[in-house]
Amino acid sequence: MSTQVNAATELGTLGVEEVLGEGGRPNTPRKGSISARRPSPRKVAVRTLLNIAAAIVFAMSVFPVYWMVNMSFTPNSDIVSRTPSFLPLDLTFSNYITAWTREAAPGQTDFPHALGTTVTVTAGVLVATLLFAFLASVAVARFRFKGRRAFIVAVLVVQMIPGEAMMFTIYGMLDDWRLINTLLGLGIVYTATVIPFTIWTLRGFVAGVPADLEEAAMIDGCTKSQAFWRVTFPLLAPGLVATGIFAFIQAWNEFTMALLLMNGYNLTLMPWLNAFQSSSVGGAVNWGAVMAGSTLIALPVIIFFLIVQGRMTGGLVAGAVKG
Repeated sequence: MSTQVNAATELGTLGVEEVLGEGGRPNTPRKGSISARRPSPRKVAVRTLLNIAAAIVFAMSVFPVYWMVNMSFTPNSDIVSRTPSFLPLDLTFSNYITAWTREAAPGQTDFPHALGTTVTVTAGVLVATLLFAFLASVAVARFRFKGRRAFIVAVLVVQMIPGEAMMFTIYGMLDDWRLINTLLGLGIVYTATVIPFTIWTLRGFVAGVPADLEEAAMIDGCTKSQAFWRVTFPLLAPGLVATGIFAFIQAWNEFTMALLLMNGYNLTLMPWLNAFQSSSVGGAVNWGAVMAGSTLIALPVIIFFLIVQGRMTGGLVAGAVKG
């Protein structure tokens, strides 16, 4: 009997020592143990609330896009009904046929021609913006010249000025140059609008690449230009892709200046959609065709972003490994 009592007493004392430790202080979980890796209930609750909030924000952001696509497959008679349908039960492709073939208005362009005009202007703006902004960002980040800080401040100030404040000045200049309703004139305006933001963004990428890498390549026998193109430029490729995405989206979605400068058969997609919506057939707006046109306009941007996003992520990882 005494032996059992002594064993129980020792076991109880051992359990207390494991919990309290020496001196009566509570034991802390060892690093890497199950209790140390297990999150506290408070952290679990906070993480759950954040996930719910993120899901709500995601749903609110995606729902307008889903509703646009849903309405593009819905007959126009069902769109204006008082009981909306969240699924296109009566699936139809007539809205896309109408949006693709019908002119925006009498004497104005159709969707294929507007698409070609927008692609031409956006591609030219993208190439010109990346070329000039890349050279300017390298000069600002790598060289110390007189007026460097003034140039950087001027870039910021120009970026803060809204384009609508200079509409009449821009229109007057292009009218004097006889560039109204021309792709060249619209491309010049878009390039001047996008370049300040691109220079400021690329400057951060160039400044983030250490100049010691070029110096090490020059020690190994490369010239200054070879060191830049073989070492620095591959590390700047992700920055060029990222800024190119923003330049592409800005040029593709621009509406105000295109509406001011272009007309007739030279309309880009955004003014075309505005004219397409404003022109009613039979006294009513064909909302199904308008939604179909909006979906067709959004598709190239989504496809372009999905293609370039993978390359941008791969370039970032490759640059991190090389650095």
